[in-house]
Amino acid sequence: MPKRYSPKLKFQVVLEVLTGDKTAGQVAKAYGVHPNSISNWKQTVLEKGPELFAKDGTVAEYEKRIANLERLLGQKEIEIALLKNFLGQTT
Repeated sequence: MPKRYSPKLKFQVVLEVLTGDKTAGQVAKAYGVHPNSISNWKQTVLEKGPELFAKDGTVAEYEKRIANLERLLGQKEIEIALLKNFLGQTT
């Protein structure tokens, strides 16, 4: 089973590599991480970095959508309970 690293550690490792003070090999040795892992993490940061600066409304839109879906789910649960009660089922 491969080792699991926290997102915070991955980001810290990538930042150290990007600053250029140490080579990827030096950082890998210091953290006990395989250099290929660091290369993959760095590539991910470089590819997904622009998403970090996406318009601020993105998160708010998702939060609003989640709230609407939770409300709808609650309504459906009530409808199911009423129908079961109407049909005389208790389960």
